[in-house]
Amino acid sequence: MLTKRELKYYTSLSKAKYRKLEQRFIVEGIKLVEEALKSSFNCELIIVSESFAKVNSETLLKYKHKTIVQTISDYEFESIADTQTPQGILAIMEIPLQRYIDETRDETIVALENISDPGNVGTIIRTCDWFGIKEIIITSNSVDIYNPKVIRSTMGSLFHVNIYITENIYGTLKTLQNSGKTILCADMDGEDIYNYTKNKTSVLVFSNEANGPTQKLLDISDSIITIPKFGNAESLNVATAAAVIISEFAK
Repeated sequence: MLTKRELKYYTSLSKAKYRKLEQRFIVEGIKLVEEALKSSFNCELIIVSESFAKVNSETLLKYKHKTIVQTISDYEFESIADTQTPQGILAIMEIPLQRYIDETRDETIVALENISDPGNVGTIIRTCDWFGIKEIIITSNSVDIYNPKVIRSTMGSLFHVNIYITENIYGTLKTLQNSGKTILCADMDGEDIYNYTKNKTSVLVFSNEANGPTQKLLDISDSIITIPKFGNAESLNVATAAAVIISEFAK
């Protein structure tokens, strides 16, 4: 059972400013909770609805060996949950301390500049995980990676990659460039990715859905790359474009 004060506190984590203040975020749904518990992230508490508890007693017993489990009424659970039809289980997770990008690894890195759509960011994180990319950089003015919609879109991949949030992506990219990384900016006009000579020391940068890359990013990039157009569509969604380019660099 939770007090009214505790309920108010956990409900507040739906907002970015309180997640940042408390360094906590919510993971909702049984699959995501399972992924969170298997990860290196610290779980503070699992909250379940009475309906969930009635039909999942064995599952809850397993969880109780790992963390605290609290049962609340279905009505109270809905006040915390972000989804329209909640499954009845969520976890309160600690936001881990940031770990800087490992410059020494000869592996592709993905960077996201000012991307605002939660679904796009979550899908790109999931794509990176699928293709084995472990390091992601994202600007602090992009959507919060602990936004519930981002977390759902990652389908658990948030817990498999290292995401470094930076207030100065240009400085971060310059540091990586000085360590031998090649900065490749995706844009509408650039070198055909199917003809580009690829290497494993690239940083692939994807930018804001509406505005594209900033001039600062274009200025520091070693090359501009693009996906050639064969049909009549005006453009590709940034998450789709990222999937195509990342898959090419994974070959």
